Amino acid sequence: MPTYDFPEDLRDAQLALHQTRAAYEQYAAGLPWSAEPMPGWDSERQPYTSFRSGKADSPGYTQEQAAEVRRFQAELLRLSTEVATHPYWATLDGGVVAARMALKHAHETAGDEAA
Repeated sequence: MPTYDFPEDLRDAQLALHQTRAAYEQYAAGLPWSAEPMPGWDSERQPYTSFRSGKADSPGYTQEQAAEVRRFQAELLRLSTEVATHPYWATLDGGVVAARMALKHAHETAGDEAA
């Protein structure tokens, strides 16, 4: 597998993207299932099983929750754009997809080497 000499700012942006995405997913896990107030439902029992799907009423997001979701989404867009449009990608003769996949794990190998 080829090794790449990623610029430090690109590595930092990719790591920030990973961290921001993880923080957003953790935050979103505690939010109501609907951003807007919505009534819940209970379905009929499914054939050949006792499973019944359903959701409780959703109060929707508070203004603070909606603002935090927008902040996370804006930061994720900014970071992903920074990574995707970095000038480094234009320096590669080929194998850009493989290089991008390697960048996603570059912080793992850097941590392993430091240990």
